[in-house]
Amino acid sequence: MDAELLVPALCTGFGLGALAAAVRALTVAVRLWAGGERVPGVVIPRAAFDRRPGALVAYTDRLGRAFVLDPGRYGSFHGLPQAGATVPVVHARNRPEQARVWSVRALLAPSFGWFLTSALACGTALAVLP
Repeated sequence: MDAELLVPALCTGFGLGALAAAVRALTVAVRLWAGGERVPGVVIPRAAFDRRPGALVAYTDRLGRAFVLDPGRYGSFHGLPQAGATVPVVHARNRPEQARVWSVRALLAPSFGWFLTSALACGTALAVLP
């Protein structure tokens, strides 16, 4: 393989991998939207010693087991309100530990990010072609 084709090949491969991740994230979001269990959750603040930004969401599944969802540092970007508010949470029927906040932004943000990454990588591959 020529050295001048190595960078476009790597960028194309990474772009296609990111596109596959975007399709997978979109598929998960559609499955949760169509057949996930929706339960109420309560936004709780983090412990005082936890310096990560954002809040947590406490919820219980249909069997009464308690879980805590960490939406990560982008929770407020996904529409997570302040502590004490009630938010809907969605999870797959047999996997309550893998839940997400029930909002369009929280469900579609991962697929959108992977798609932008894919477009950037494939565009870079096109730009560096000899």
